Parts: sequence; structure tokens; C-alpha cells
Amino acid sequence: MNEPAVQNAPPETKPPVVPREHHTSFALALQWLLSVIVIAAFVMTFIVQAFEIPSESMENTLLIGDYLLVDKIDYARGGFWSPFLPYTNIHRGDIVVFRYPVHPSQHFVKRVIGIPGDHIRLVNKRVFVNGQPLVEPYAVYHSPMRNYYRDDFPNTRYIDGNVDPHWWLQMRKLIDDDSLIVPEGNYFVMGDNRDESLDSRYWGFVPRENIVGKPLLIYWSVNRDPDDEFDTDTNARMKRLVREVKGLFHDIRWNRTMKVVR
Repeated sequence: MNEPAVQNAPPETKPPVVPREHHTSFALALQWLLSVIVIAAFVMTFIVQAFEIPSESMENTLLIGDYLLVDKIDYARGGFWSPFLPYTNIHRGDIVVFRYPVHPSQHFVKRVIGIPGDHIRLVNKRVFVNGQPLVEPYAVYHSPMRNYYRDDFPNTRYIDGNVDPHWWLQMRKLIDDDSLIVPEGNYFVMGDNRDESLDSRYWGFVPRENIVGKPLLIYWSVNRDPDDEFDTDTNARMKRLVREVKGLFHDIRWNRTMKVVR
């Protein structure tokens, strides 16, 4: 009887030994990547935030297609950093980014015209604060048409169709001697493009807690058609970004890139 041939078992194979330095290099790379992510998240959460200018209301200081880095620390009184850093007060003439009081999910950018306690009045488009004319080299006017509500604010004899009805009722209670009184904890803001800005004249004051920060610089700027609809939808923004990349050298406003906002 033939017995089955005995086959020798193949030699035992061992997994290749990975040099220790490879493990160390991978761990260091992973640690570096995680550190970058954490720092970026920290910076974007507490220090700066990016915003895009969607309208002409701040021309010629800020243009449609300007991309801003906004300092979230300087005005952060009462916020996360309060115990550690000194903060500056908000002054007349400061440009601020804030949550729109009517729809807080939206962000607006305007210039502070009145601080708490100020008496605000416009006479034929010229701003008076506490009875004194405000020097405004930044203000521009494009419309030759007179709008008595807009240009002689506060004017309760006329009303504009863009005025928020709640503000219309509130405003009438805060007028003294033809001037609007800014209450404590609130700010009166206007766009630099006075004839094309829906601002505090139309919807009221900005509460202190709504102010996010102030623009630091324009880190990117591209020509964009004012008739383009500004959409916060992610897909729409990505499509617009692709168009801007395609027209990279033609549409970029290099003279505005990395420009400090004042």
C-alpha cells in the first residue's frame, strides 16, 4: 500500500519589519496635521472670520467682490477672551460687521455714525451728531433725486417703502427736537454709499451683542457684476468661485488685494 508522500511545510513567513523611524515620521506628520487643523479652527472661531461684500452699500470703501478678514477680538468685550486681553470701545467712524437685527443669520457691514446717547439728524443728506456736522470724507452720493425720508432723517412726515414697520413705530418714540436719540447699548450705522444703503434709517439700531468685529483687510478682490445674485448657498458660491478662478488674471483687482480697511 502506497502511503501519501509527505510534503514539507513551506517555511513560515513573517511580516516585513517596518523601521521604527517610519512609525515616528508618520506620527509626527499626523500630529502636525492635527495641530494645523486645531489652530485653523481656533483662529476662525475666536480670532478672524472671512466675509464677502455682496452689495454696493459701502462704496467706495468696500466694493462688491471684496473678500474681508474680520477681527473678532477687538470688540469682543464680554466674550471668550475678556479675562485675558484689553478691548477697544466702538467709536464713531468705525466700520463694523454685525448680525442683521431683522434676520440675525445674515451679516452686514456698515459704518458707525452714532454711539449710545448721541442725537442723530440728517439735513439734505448731511449728517449732524449732537448738533454738529459730521466730517465724512468717505461718504458718496450717486442719486440726484431727493428722498425726504432718507435725506432728512428722521422725518415722520414721509415714509419710504423700504422702512421696517416695527422700526417706524419705535423710531417715533425716540425723536427729540427733530433728532433721533441712540439708546444705551445700541449703535446707529450707515453705509458709505448713502443713496444706495439700507441701514439704520430703515431698520433701526444695532445692539452691542450683534457686533461681530471689524474688517482688518481685503485679502482678495474680484470684479463682479452688481446684477449677479448674491447667494449664500454652498453650490452657488462654489460655481461663482470657479468662474472667478477661470478669469483669474482678468478680473482680479490687484490694487485692492491685501489692502487695509479704513
